[in-house]
Amino acid sequence: MIELKGISKTYNPGTVTEMCLFHDFDLTVKDGEFVSVVGSNGSGKTSLLNIICGSIPVDKGELLLDGKNIGKLPEFQRYRRIGRVYQDPAAGTCPHMTILENMSLADNKGKPFNLTRGVNRERKAFYQEQLKTVGLGLEDKMDALVGTLSGGQRQAVALIMTTLTPVDFLILDEHTAALDPHTADIIMEITDKVVKEKGLTAIMVTHNLRYAVEYGSRLLMMDKGQIVLDKAGEDKQKIATEDLLDIFNRISIECGN
Repeated sequence: MIELKGISKTYNPGTVTEMCLFHDFDLTVKDGEFVSVVGSNGSGKTSLLNIICGSIPVDKGELLLDGKNIGKLPEFQRYRRIGRVYQDPAAGTCPHMTILENMSLADNKGKPFNLTRGVNRERKAFYQEQLKTVGLGLEDKMDALVGTLSGGQRQAVALIMTTLTPVDFLILDEHTAALDPHTADIIMEITDKVVKEKGLTAIMVTHNLRYAVEYGSRLLMMDKGQIVLDKAGEDKQKIATEDLLDIFNRISIECGN
């Protein structure tokens, strides 16, 4: 379970561009929830993910993972339990390394560095098994450089790499935004499958309102660092994309956009 308690964050304090984004912000994400987060630019979506992952510090408040305060843990230590897939397909992979080398690198996350080979070819069959689940034929391209793959293929590799070692929480940072609509649909189907099969707790920031409605067990809409809509379970299932768009537009008009 992820808990944010009394989180406050001000950007550029003491300057003309000072902006208080979060003030006594609270959020609890239960184990097994798949939370979709939507909102306009500047609403705090990405900052929320960065706070959880430790990319930016907070001014006040607590961040708890399963009751343990990890607010002072550095980013790399948080990633022992948290996996993150970024918007840019190039961000989570090494382009000049093969799929096999990338998978091996991910497989060694959190393990001590020793004078051993970086690629364990005995694990190749396991990597191929994992890649086969996405249905893109990547298991037959183990020696291909990742930089030669399409954006969708690369994002699929990044998703599998992120969840290759045991993680409890999956952070999806607009991970379909850079893809064409058809490829984005495929990646979302793969994402949903991975989350369910591995029993992950997931938080997905997206600008695609249809994905927010169709996927996940809970839907949040943010505005100016606050949660203005929170629907889960049956209440979420009743929401249509058009309803969500109406709320989104109404907030935008009130903000003068």
